[in-house]
Amino acid sequence: MPDLFTPWTIGDVTFRNRIFVSPMCQYAAEDGYPNDWHFVHLGSRAVGGAGLVMMEATAVTPEGRITPGDLGIWSDDHIVQFKRNADFIRAQGAAAGVQLAHAGRKAACSPPWVDGGRALTPGEGAWQTVAPSALAFSDQAPTPHALTHEEIREIVAAFVAAARRADAAGMDMIEIHGAHGYLLHEFVSPLSNQREDEYGGTLENRCRLPLEVVRAVREVWPKNKPLFYRVSASDWEDGGWDIEQTVQLAVWLKAEGVDVLDCSGGGNTPTAQIPIGPGYQSEFAARVRRETGLATGAVGMITEPVQAEHIVHSGQADCVLLAREMLRDPYFALTASRALHGEASQAPPVQYERAFK
Repeated sequence: MPDLFTPWTIGDVTFRNRIFVSPMCQYAAEDGYPNDWHFVHLGSRAVGGAGLVMMEATAVTPEGRITPGDLGIWSDDHIVQFKRNADFIRAQGAAAGVQLAHAGRKAACSPPWVDGGRALTPGEGAWQTVAPSALAFSDQAPTPHALTHEEIREIVAAFVAAARRADAAGMDMIEIHGAHGYLLHEFVSPLSNQREDEYGGTLENRCRLPLEVVRAVREVWPKNKPLFYRVSASDWEDGGWDIEQTVQLAVWLKAEGVDVLDCSGGGNTPTAQIPIGPGYQSEFAARVRRETGLATGAVGMITEPVQAEHIVHSGQADCVLLAREMLRDPYFALTASRALHGEASQAPPVQYERAFK
């Protein structure tokens, strides 16, 4: 049995394998509600054999959306549609999850296929973006509002309320989005956080909000369900957030009850020079796992079954999270099973059996 297909249990949740579907924004929602597009998109990857299917970055407030088409879970009215997806995913043998997010200063944009995801104008429905400091993401982006202490407390409460709704929707796990230049990443990076209060300056201060969010969420999220945290392990910029700071954050997150650190990178500046290549971020996951003992997920240009197997078998990470490759091949887990084992080490749905013999 390839290590990639060894079941993994965290709390009361068992993942049938270590191939996870990364949260991938579809920009297809209306007022935050999942629709038939999400049902088919997510459901097909559960049918395709993944161990976990995680729903895309889901805003905890309307203002936390990247685009008007983002999923949201800021209202109890959203629960029913999220539950529909979770129930189907689980019925196919996969665990169901959702990533809880706030876009911060990178909110209020168009979808990426419309002018490259530029900032919306007021006439297009733009809303006021927020951030730790009044620093725009780029020369073309609007200047965000620097959050007050009261507004910070409201955002923590929004994450807590979203976690409660995710549990009510039947999610098996949640991930808190602290990567890719969105709000929690903006707080930890000295490139985007120039505050002079207890939320800025030192590493401990810059990490204060993510830790407050995790602590508050962990109090309401069931102890028997996994809590993931996605981090950008490097800004890929001089003087920015880096792997050394990530390792320390991982220590603190582990103490607060995070079960898995999902190790991504970049996204906080438009000028970062990222050395992209196959598995280029796996070493981040390996170092965090090695130095902290916290379970990790590797992400970033993982496209081949043997590559994914090597990452898990060699101990670089406990799981792999695939995004673009899952868009190209929703059945990656089933095809990887046959490629690595010579036969299907994971049974496909009975409706598909004849195709995998």
